[in-house]
Amino acid sequence: MRKLTMLGTGNAMVTKCYNTCFYVTLENGALFLTDAGGGNGILRQLELAGFDYQKCHHMFVTHGHTDHVLGVIWVMRKVADLMNKGKYEGEFHIYCHDVVRDMLLAMTKMTLKKKDFARVGTSIFLHEVKDGTVVNFEGLQLTAFDILSTKAKQFGYLYEMSDGRKICCCGDEPYNAAFEEKYAKGADWLLHEAFCLYEERDSFHPYEKHHSTVKDAAELAESLQVPNLLLYHTEDKNIARRKELYTAEAQASYSGHVVVPEDLETVEL
Repeated sequence: MRKLTMLGTGNAMVTKCYNTCFYVTLENGALFLTDAGGGNGILRQLELAGFDYQKCHHMFVTHGHTDHVLGVIWVMRKVADLMNKGKYEGEFHIYCHDVVRDMLLAMTKMTLKKKDFARVGTSIFLHEVKDGTVVNFEGLQLTAFDILSTKAKQFGYLYEMSDGRKICCCGDEPYNAAFEEKYAKGADWLLHEAFCLYEERDSFHPYEKHHSTVKDAAELAESLQVPNLLLYHTEDKNIARRKELYTAEAQASYSGHVVVPEDLETVEL
C-alpha cells in the first residue's frame, strides 16, 4: 500500500506535537523521507512509526530552519552508525539546495564522530538540487523547485509516481503563484502549511511570519482544482480539537478531500 506517514505536524515552536516532517512508503516498500524536525526527537518518532532505515535510501530537505534541518543530523548519525555496524546496505542520498548542503556538511563535521563523518561523501551523499532539477529513484520522478521564499532559501518538490499520480509539497510557506501552472496545478495531492485558523489570525499572526491560515490554503486548493489537500505545520494551542476545527474551516472553502493529520498518522495516497 502506498501511504504517507506524518512524523510531525507542528510548526517550529510546538511542544504538544513534533515539528513537521514525514515519509512516503512506495509500492515497492521503499521509504522516502522529507525533513526531520528540530532534534533527536526524530529518532523517537521514527521508532514509534516502525520505520525501517534499511528501506530508506533517499531523503529531501526543504530548507535550513532549525525545525527542519537539525533532525537531519540525527538521521545521518543513525544511518552512519548502522552502516558501521554492518546493519545498513547500500547508500543514503539526501537532496537539498546549496545552503542546506553547506549547513549539513559543516554541522556533521563539527558534531559527528570521525568514523560516522567518514561516511559523508563515501556512502552518505548530499546532492545539490537547483530550481527545476529532476531526480529519478525508486520508480518515481522528483522535480525540485524554488518556492521563492523571502525568509530563507527553500525548495519544494513535485513527484510523480509510477502510475502517474502527482504529489506537490510546497515546503512550509504559502504557495507561490510563480509555480502554479508548472507544479501545483494538476497534482493529485497538495501538501500545504496552515499555521492557524483564519478566525485566529489576530492571535497567531500568520501573515507576519510568512504563513497562511487554513482558509487560505483551502481556497488555494479549490482554485487549483487539486482533489486532495493535506494540511500541516500548524500551531498546537488547541491540538485536541485541531483535526475537527481545521477540517471544518477547510471544507467551507474547498470541495475536495481534506486531511488534517495527527503525529504518526498514516494517509493512503
